[in-house]
Amino acid sequence: MGGRPRPNERVVRDELREEGERVGRKSRQSRVDPPPSEGTGSRQDEPAPEPQEPQEAPEDEAPAEPEDPVEALERERDEYLALAQRTQADFENFRKRAAREAAVAGQRAKTGVVAGLFPVVDNLERALASAGEAEEHLAGGVRLVHSELLALLERNGVEQFDPAGERFDPTFHEALSTRPAEDGDPGVVIDVVEKGYRANGSVLRPARVVVSG
Repeated sequence: MGGRPRPNERVVRDELREEGERVGRKSRQSRVDPPPSEGTGSRQDEPAPEPQEPQEAPEDEAPAEPEDPVEALERERDEYLALAQRTQADFENFRKRAAREAAVAGQRAKTGVVAGLFPVVDNLERALASAGEAEEHLAGGVRLVHSELLALLERNGVEQFDPAGERFDPTFHEALSTRPAEDGDPGVVIDVVEKGYRANGSVLRPARVVVSG
């Protein structure tokens, strides 16, 4: 029978071997030279990066030199000395202020006690003014007590004043009433109901008076 001739086995094996070698060479070539990235071109065309020189540190960032121990001690000494001087000045101001406040408080307390004696002196003076000749032996004792009280007030810096005949001054006088003067100018103290008291230029109690109208 006629038909297709049978291929030679040896020739077929040689062709298969050659085909396998070509496939192997392509596979090895693809592993050695990978395909270039899209849009960037081949790596062989890119220039190699230039080596960068080491940058020097800026002058203003140079490390600070350690402080001299002697200078550090002198600086601390000056700081402590200034602190001590301020503390001493504050304490001196506090001491003076406390002394002034204590003096004012003591003067206020003394003035309150002394002011309580004014009505007593007023009553003694009324008793002396109304005492008759028959009561002279009693008036002598009242007069002695009255003089001792005035001396006590003077020792505490309190002075009694009688403004009879002076011009009326609202700073030192308290007008209880007015009365027409028989002779003289108006606005003059013609009668003293209660005498006034002052200490260190300050009026502790104004004199209560009658003024001519």
